[in-house]
Amino acid sequence: MDEDSARLHQLGYAQELRRTMSAFSNFAVSFTIISILSGCLTLYGFGLNTGGPAAMIWGWPLVGVFVVLVGLGMAEVCSSYPTAGGLYYWAAKLAPPRSAAAWAWFTGWFNLVGQVAVTAGIDFGAALFLNAFLDLQFGFAATPGHTILLLAIILAVHGLLNTFGVRLVAILNNVSVWWHLVGVLVIVAVLVFVPDRHQPASFVFGHFVNNTGWGFAPYVFALGLLVAQYTLTGYDASAHMTEETRNAAKAGPRGIVNSILVSLAAGWILLLGLTFAIQDYDGAVHSGTGVPPAQIFIDAAGATTGKFLLLIAIGAQLFCGMASVTANSRMIYAFARDGAIPGSPLWHRINKRTRTPTNSVWLAAVGALILALPYLWSATAYAAVTSIATVGLYVAYVIPVFLRVRKGDGFERGPWHLGRWGRPVGVVATGWVVVIFVLFMLPQAAPVTVGTFNYTPVAFLVVLGGAAVWWFASARKWFTGPKVQGSAAELEAVEEDLRAV
Repeated sequence: MDEDSARLHQLGYAQELRRTMSAFSNFAVSFTIISILSGCLTLYGFGLNTGGPAAMIWGWPLVGVFVVLVGLGMAEVCSSYPTAGGLYYWAAKLAPPRSAAAWAWFTGWFNLVGQVAVTAGIDFGAALFLNAFLDLQFGFAATPGHTILLLAIILAVHGLLNTFGVRLVAILNNVSVWWHLVGVLVIVAVLVFVPDRHQPASFVFGHFVNNTGWGFAPYVFALGLLVAQYTLTGYDASAHMTEETRNAAKAGPRGIVNSILVSLAAGWILLLGLTFAIQDYDGAVHSGTGVPPAQIFIDAAGATTGKFLLLIAIGAQLFCGMASVTANSRMIYAFARDGAIPGSPLWHRINKRTRTPTNSVWLAAVGALILALPYLWSATAYAAVTSIATVGLYVAYVIPVFLRVRKGDGFERGPWHLGRWGRPVGVVATGWVVVIFVLFMLPQAAPVTVGTFNYTPVAFLVVLGGAAVWWFASARKWFTGPKVQGSAAELEAVEEDLRAV
């Protein structure tokens, strides 16, 4: 038995998933889900109205510093507990024994809903951009109905790839890294050398725009931080893929941190290139395509080249959504393995041929589609989905980091750790998540109407309330946190049964 499988046995689980992923592939999954060509570009229109260039350009490194700290705190814990359960498993191990099950329960549900929301947000963005391209090329109008139809098709394709093309998915995740990096270089190079004119540096770094209806500029600037904060999510995928990664106790933490650092550098370059290339600010904001970056590409480089750049972005977003479904399904699989989801035996079931949780893949895809359906009635629904993803994921991210701080010297370090910086990093990271938790619950536009209302608090209360009601009414009597699947002999029997297929 190799070291990875032995450690997984110590954590209480059999090696059911196939462990073939390299450290680079582990990094590739998180980097692909962060996807600067998805998050940055999809929310760029939101940023143009909410703070404008100044908020986006300065908000990116500001948010980035705190995201790195959150990622460092998560990586240290990941090294100690490299399992697909990730955040909720960590919470159970770091919390006081009497309340460990409750910490695991709520962390798991925040993580689950946040991941479904981020999958919805990513593939919705891909559908939005694809609809813009089809409108420009073939006259397929950019309407909410068409966008949701495209979203359903994209999610179905991602579900099928994760069901039947398991090896292809692994290859595509590796390709995705280079697609993103080369794609950013191509887009920025075109936007630097092709346009006849560019915006001055004073505009890019200092122009503030407030189309929110609110009169307090610092508040609007803070709201604009959502562009960076939403983009820089999803790196917990490296933790959820550790049961499929070789040398997981080191590769998982490195995947988390490196995906953030590379995304920070490349994302800022992309934002700068795009903002310098704006030709008509109001034209981009009110673009008939519904996608301001597409209008900027066309205005700056012409229709043909602009469509080519749009296709680069769409490709990246499709890679991103595929990886998000993969990571989401592994979290569902792990949570169901411990009996925490209705119908757990169904969602925990492994396809013995592919050694993947096929049923969990489709639950992730269908859940994302359901969460995006309100866009048919409200254009602000997408901003709410991104806020739900950001708040849900970051609450789940920081709970184990906070519990590690409380644990103090009792925390058992893995081979990758922060040394004496572990607790200070955890304290600052926790404080930042408290700030954004409050911030992204607040109204994003004024006056507050049914059409402009921020539905994030409603969705958050539904999730928290549902999880709390279920916990106190039933789950607290039977959910004990992560389960041990069996003795060493029983775990080996499970693995032998899978090897025999």
